[in-house]
Amino acid sequence: MDIKRIGSQPSGKGLAEYFTGTVRIDPLFDAPSPARVFGASVTFEPGARTAWHAHALGQTLIVTVGCGRVQRWGCPNEEIRPGDVVWISPGEKHWHGAAPTTAMMHIAIAEKTNENSTEWMEPVSDELYLAGSGTE
Repeated sequence: MDIKRIGSQPSGKGLAEYFTGTVRIDPLFDAPSPARVFGASVTFEPGARTAWHAHALGQTLIVTVGCGRVQRWGCPNEEIRPGDVVWISPGEKHWHGAAPTTAMMHIAIAEKTNENSTEWMEPVSDELYLAGSGTE
């Protein structure tokens, strides 16, 4: 058993290479092998979001605070609120983040592969983020 005490893991800033706007990542857990699951609490300031990306083994988002958006490639974006749970299928191109005027926090849970578990792609343009539908 391993107990991670609050404050024992430092917060990190979302890298500009992968995020637009101000994003804070607070690690929650990273299970040792042979387990593959890891999780983090991610806080997006208003307007902040990820770049387009995909996860080799999928991802679960649990919205805990605020109002956000999530979008899969080729579909309109959808509003997400506290209590919503979003499953993103393996390899599905998507982005997620805060609403334009409201911050959002979610817990992100995914599994590691032997290679890169997340494939990062292009940023989400302001036009697409604000339009809320379609693809670039």
